[in-house]
Amino acid sequence: MKMIKKTLVAAIASTLMAGGAQATISDNEIRIGYLADMSGMYRDLAGPNGLEALRMAVEDFGGEVNGARITVVSADDRNSPDVASSTVRQWVESDGVDMVAGLVASSVSIAATRILEQSNRLGIVSGSAASSITNEHCTANHIHYVYDTYPLAHGTAKAVVDEGGDDWFILTADYAFGHALEGDVRSVVEANGGKVSQAVRHPFPTSDFSSFILQAQTSGSNVVALANAGSDTINAITTAGEFGLTQSGQTLAALLLFLNDVHALGVETAQGIQLTTGWYWDMDDDARAWADRFYERTNVRPSMVQAGIYSSTMHYLNAVKEAGTDEAQAVRAQMIATPINDMFAKGGYIREDGRMVHDMYLAEVKKPAESTGEWDLYKIIRTIPGDQAYRPLSESQCKLVNN
Repeated sequence: MKMIKKTLVAAIASTLMAGGAQATISDNEIRIGYLADMSGMYRDLAGPNGLEALRMAVEDFGGEVNGARITVVSADDRNSPDVASSTVRQWVESDGVDMVAGLVASSVSIAATRILEQSNRLGIVSGSAASSITNEHCTANHIHYVYDTYPLAHGTAKAVVDEGGDDWFILTADYAFGHALEGDVRSVVEANGGKVSQAVRHPFPTSDFSSFILQAQTSGSNVVALANAGSDTINAITTAGEFGLTQSGQTLAALLLFLNDVHALGVETAQGIQLTTGWYWDMDDDARAWADRFYERTNVRPSMVQAGIYSSTMHYLNAVKEAGTDEAQAVRAQMIATPINDMFAKGGYIREDGRMVHDMYLAEVKKPAESTGEWDLYKIIRTIPGDQAYRPLSESQCKLVNN
C-alpha cells in the first residue's frame, strides 16, 4: 500500500508539472454540480437534504480553495438516465462544472459517468448501489463512495442464511441496481448452502405490491428478499405486513433499507428487520456531533448517503487544495493517496477501481420498547471490516485493475 501511495503521489506531481511550473484552478473557481432525485421515490435518502449536506461541507471548508471560490449548482435527474446525460453534458460543456456529486439511481450514475469520462471531469457516486459501477462500469473519472450491493449481500444475506434461511424468493426492482443486488445475493446464498428458488422482477417504481407478495407467500420459500429501495421497499414491507407474511413463518429480508425508510415505516412495523448500512448517525461521538448539526438545519437525522455526500465533498476539496488544481486525474490521484478519517469513516481508502473501502455494519431495527426516541431506530449487531465487505480486486472486471 505504501509503494502504491508513493507512486500515486509521483503521478500527481508529474500531472501538475506537465502543464507548467505551477498548477492552477480553472476559471479560478471550483464548480460542483449536485445531481439527484429531488422529487421522486429517492428524494428522502439523498434529495434536497443531500444538497444541504454538500453545502455544509462547502461552508465548513470556508467557501473557497486556495483563493478560488466554490460554487454549487443542482438539478433533479427525475431518475432518468437521459435527463442525467443531458444535464451533465450541459454542465461540463457550457457551465464549467468540475465535479458531479449525489448520483442516486444506478442507471442514472452509469449514464452520467460515461459523460464524465468523455469530458475528463470527476464524479463522486454517493447514492447508487450497483456494484457494477466500480466493476464492469468503472472509469478513471468517478469514485463510488458510500456502499454497494456487494456488502449488502454479504452482510444481510449471509446473516439470514446463517440463521437457517436456506430457500429464497427474491423480489427485484427491474433496473440496473436491482439486477446487481439480485446477482450478488444469489451468489452469497448459494455459496453458503442455500438456494434461490424464484426471482421475480417488478416495474420501477411500483405502488401496488399485492400480487407480488401473494406470489411470494405461495412460493414455499422460507425467505422473501426485497432487492429494491426507497418507496418500493416501503410499499413492499407495508403490503407484506398487511398480508401477514412474517406471521405465517416466512422471513422478510430488506436488502437495502435506509434510515428514512425505517422512520417512515415506524418501529412497530419494521422491528426486527436486519439490514446492512455504511453509517448510522448514533454510532459514535463524531457521527452524533455532525448529525446534530445536520438536524438543526433540516429537522431530520441524516441517511448514510447524506453523511457520505458531506464526507466525500470534504475529501474532494481537500484533494483540490493539496494538488493545487481541479484537473480530474490529479485530484482523483490525490484522493486515492489520502486516507479517510472523519465523521463518516475511520481508516477508509479509495482503490484504483474507484471503490471507497470502509467498514460496513449489520444492524437490526429496534423493538418499540428498545427505542428511546423518534430517530433511535437501529442497534448495531456487528462490524464488517472494509477489506471483507467489498468485492476483492482479484475478482474485479474493472479495466483499471491489473488482476
